[in-house]
Parts: sequence; structure tokens; C-alpha cells
Amino acid sequence: MSRRVLVCAYACVADVGSPQPGGGDLMAWKIIKRLSRLHRLWVLTAAQNRPAIESALQKEPLPNVTFVYLGLPRFFEPLLRAQGLLQFYAYLWQWKAYFAARALHRRIRFDLFHHLTYENDWMASIIGALLPIPYLRGPCGGAHRIPSAFLPEFSFRERLAEWRREYGQWLFRHDPFFILSHSRAKAILVCNHEAWHAIPRRWKHKAQLMTVNGVAREFLFESPEAEDRSKRFSVLSAGRLIRLKAFDLAIRGFNLFSAKVPDAEFTIVGDGPDFLRLQGLIGRLGLQGQVRFEKWMPREELLAKMRLCDVFLFTSLRDGGGLVVVEAMASAKPVVCLDLGGPGMHVTDECGIKVPPHSPDQVVRDVAEALERLYDDRELRAKMGQAARTRAEQVYTWDHLGDRLLKIYEEVLGIPSHEA
Repeated sequence: MSRRVLVCAYACVADVGSPQPGGGDLMAWKIIKRLSRLHRLWVLTAAQNRPAIESALQKEPLPNVTFVYLGLPRFFEPLLRAQGLLQFYAYLWQWKAYFAARALHRRIRFDLFHHLTYENDWMASIIGALLPIPYLRGPCGGAHRIPSAFLPEFSFRERLAEWRREYGQWLFRHDPFFILSHSRAKAILVCNHEAWHAIPRRWKHKAQLMTVNGVAREFLFESPEAEDRSKRFSVLSAGRLIRLKAFDLAIRGFNLFSAKVPDAEFTIVGDGPDFLRLQGLIGRLGLQGQVRFEKWMPREELLAKMRLCDVFLFTSLRDGGGLVVVEAMASAKPVVCLDLGGPGMHVTDECGIKVPPHSPDQVVRDVAEALERLYDDRELRAKMGQAARTRAEQVYTWDHLGDRLLKIYEEVLGIPSHEA
């Protein structure tokens, strides 16, 4: 049964060749496409998303979707460019979205409201708090933090930014509209275990785990019948070169591993401000011939590179989603990652090796041991890669995630399954 659904998706950008779209932006676009097959959607989104969305709609129209573009007055635009203040812009934007939603509801009479993005688990949904219709929020995250044992490796300015983030979240979680919106929500979807544990007990019964990351079915890759044993053992990592991604831990772990396997190679795909520091680390360790960087590339090229590697390594210290981990799983590669955030939820013991983050030196040792284990055991490597591919197909395809949301819609609206 088709319903009239209002969606708040501040972040929503189609993947139209952008080399590095955000996980939340891509998730919103893919989910909206899937939901629109059954329901009529009105989507409130940020005005800056308009060019990318309209370009995508020219290639693939969505007749059941009406996009409503909203922006704040120009004197608020500096918040968009100031580090750490984008969330305040998004919060203020929500108030404008509420008044637009109220006017639309008077005319259209929505059956359901879905707060899709921003997917922060600590920010109020103003529409959810004030619009008198059933509503759900998420999947959302944000409660994940850098483990305290790793903070001394960050500069004072970086530690201060992390403290400011945690204190800001505390303030937002005590916003009366946050409390009201969570109280009114029929379902709260969260994207990692940290977000689950952050939900107060009185709302825990409404919570469900659901990833913000997915893959298109056409990107699922079958492992080759036989491994090319003539090539060097190849480790791949990808992401923005910033301290949070902890590529230094990956490089140090690979350094210990390469002492036993000198013909191994490590490729890091990405750009960012940490490039020179990481280059210096590679020089000090004498790894110039084994570790190399490649600039960020379009998704199809990155996926092709994933299919050629032996292991995907991801040592991010604070990553609520971790889209590249899901893409590596879809590429039938075993993953070595930290047992944190999104990657810690995506990767199971059957499809990779999760390293507990107790201390920097311990992580470095455990990463080296994980790489050595996978290097020594080709059968295990192949078995984990196939299990990763199977999990990606069964859990992380966009069609699967969209179908799951449709079922949650039915639950929220109280629709019997035979009427859906």
C-alpha cells in the first residue's frame, strides 16, 4: 500500500562520478530511490545538494520523489566552511525544514516522517519532535570516540577538538527537542554498537542496528578460481589522510610484517593533510620501496584495485560507517580492521580479523600478526574473502537495506504484512 512519506535528508548526494561522496550522502540517495518504488516521497534537503541531485535525475528520473531544496540566509554560510561548525548549521537548517514540513503537511497530510540525515545520534530531529505524525529516525551514529589510550599520540589541538566534540554532543543530548524527538520516535535506527550503547534505557526498546553503508549488487565480485602466486603479496588501504584514520598504525604494523615478508607491498589510496607526516614515517622506517600512495580515484577504479589486492587493512580510530570496508568485503577480500565503530560491526570473525584497540603498540603488533597469518594461510585468506563477499550480498546490498526499511515502515504504521 503506497503511503505519503516526508523525508528529512539534509545530506543527500547522488554518486554521479564524485570521487569521494560521503557515506551518509550516498546512503540517503540510495535509500530514497528504493523507498520510492513503493511510496510517494517528499524529500527536504540542503540547497547545496541541488546541482548533483538534478544532474542525477536527468539520467535517472524518480517520478515518485519530490525534492524540496532549503537553505539558510547567506550570512550563515561561514558555518559551512568552519571546521566543527557544520553541525550547528545543520541544526539551524532543521528549524527552517520544520516550517517547510508543517506547511507541506497541511496540504499533503503525510502518513509518516523519516529523519534520514544528518545521521547524528546526538542531534534532535525538530520535525520529529513537533510534527504530529508517526516518525522514525536513522540509521544514525556519532557516539563512537577515539579510545583514550590513543589520544596522547594526537597534538594538543587535536585532543582539544576531540574534547570539544564530546562536550558538544553532551550538550546536544540534553537539548529539550532531542529528548522530545527521541520520546516521540517509533523506531530509532543506529549504525554501530557504540551508538546502541549510548541510547538511554528508556528508549532502548525502540532501537535497531542498521548500517549506513551499502553496495550496489553489480559491485559484488566473485573470487578468482585460482590465485596468482607469482605476484607480490599486496595489502591495500584507502581513506582520507587525516590523523583519525590512523594510517601510521597501519604503516607501523606493515613494517613489522614486512621484516618477515620483504617482498610484500602496501598501497594507500587517499589524499589529505597527513600526507607529509606519513611520508616521513615511511622514510624513517626505510619502506620507500614497499609502501606507496595513490591519489583518491573514482569508485570504479578503487573497486578494481581492491579486487587485485590480497588483504584490505583499515585502522581508523573513529569511523561510524566505514564504507570502504563494505566495498572491500563486496570485492571478496578479507579485512583487517580495529574492532571499533562501523568496521567493528561490518566485519565478523568469518570474514576478517578485528584487532582490539587497547594501545598503539599493541595494535601495531596485532596488525602485523594478522597480516602474517593471512599471508601464511592462503586457504584461510580465500575462505574469509568468500565469507566477506557473502555477507556483503546478504546484508549490505542497497536493495536489501531498502527492503528492511520498508518492513520497518510497516511496523511503525501498524500495517499488516499482507496489506503492504
